[in-house]
Amino acid sequence: MASVIVVGTQWGDEGKGKVVDLLTEYADLIVRFQGGNNAGHTLVVNDETFIFHLIPSGILYDDKICAIGNGVVLDPSVLIEELDELAKRGRPVSPERLKISFNTHLIMPYHKALDHAREAAKSDGKKIGTTGRGIGPCYEDKIVRNGIKVGDLLDPELFKEKLETNIKEKNFILTKMLNSQGLDADEIYAQYMEYAKRLEPFVDNVSILIDEVDKKGGNILFEGAQGTQLDIDHGTYPFVTSSNTVAGGACCGAGIGPSKIDYVVGICKAYTTRVGGGPFPTELFDEIGDSIQQKGAEFGATTGRKRRCGWLDGIVLKDAVRLNGLNGLAITKLDVLSDIDPLKICKGYDVEGERFDYMPCNIRKVEKIKPLYEEMKGWQGDITGARSLDELPTEARDYVKAIEDMTQCPAIIVSVGPGRDQTILLENPFKK
Repeated sequence: MASVIVVGTQWGDEGKGKVVDLLTEYADLIVRFQGGNNAGHTLVVNDETFIFHLIPSGILYDDKICAIGNGVVLDPSVLIEELDELAKRGRPVSPERLKISFNTHLIMPYHKALDHAREAAKSDGKKIGTTGRGIGPCYEDKIVRNGIKVGDLLDPELFKEKLETNIKEKNFILTKMLNSQGLDADEIYAQYMEYAKRLEPFVDNVSILIDEVDKKGGNILFEGAQGTQLDIDHGTYPFVTSSNTVAGGACCGAGIGPSKIDYVVGICKAYTTRVGGGPFPTELFDEIGDSIQQKGAEFGATTGRKRRCGWLDGIVLKDAVRLNGLNGLAITKLDVLSDIDPLKICKGYDVEGERFDYMPCNIRKVEKIKPLYEEMKGWQGDITGARSLDELPTEARDYVKAIEDMTQCPAIIVSVGPGRDQTILLENPFKK
């Protein structure tokens, strides 16, 4: 038995979906532990592309159980859309294969309304770049104990009582403070009662399910969303998401003790990207950045927004190794860097003459970072057919080795294309 956590090491979009899909072959249970439908995981299997926002990436294996943990915030309309889309594509999902925690909090229409209205009220320099999915306001209600959980959805009287209490406060904020429109509680109630009929068979106690699989000697894979630098506590605050994206969040967000975790995999894109607002020290504004963006198909899976692209930031990676306790790295999209010479890796930060080997805590210092680069020789030609390190050009192997040396963390997976088979598996964390 082994329990493995998969997390992003940068600002998200590192390719966690593909790695989770790959490792699912060796797992019995796959658990999503935080975030909401502001994250999108893209998988390419047998030339078919799938994008998941809430359902764990392991759902494409018919013999696996997937679960949505209590740390997730759930928009029921999005989940139902994903279930319907899978059914249309000949991959129906039964309640035996997908479980939703009783304690998962529900995203309500007023959460999305607040998200949009608050962002619209900010000046351009203060905008966070929210997806507008209601993620932050939902976590906000959870923390101040006004949240509505999936379990409440199955108790119509309790659900209605909580809804009516919340809608009074939210409508006041929307209409009086944010100059926006209020919402109708009766309409929301009727809509969510329909959701309840559809989702009730999937609702379960995910923590107990995890414990049962563990006691039977099964393998458990925990899937995170976003990346380390978007963590609410340890990221580039306030340009972050609203949950703990680091590995420690898996324990709280799924209901498992830390002593049960055996291995943590950090997903590292071979370069760096960021969606939305916020500082990005290694961002490129030239032809190389445009080339990476186009070749890497760097568009947000959730919003379709063009991702900002830049050189690999080694400081961000070292922070991720420390904050997550990483045991191994999965390096993705190495193929995108082919035919770029030279390549650069950020090895340190200069902030007004002061050297930093970690991300500064003061956001104003972060915004003044000048990256200190080390140049490396690039490689030429298509590497998407490589299935072992020996089949990679020497320069590509050197690039992987430089990442390992810089982070003091071994590469266990190297991805050279979007397909499931375009992967070099150096070490299996379930067979460690």
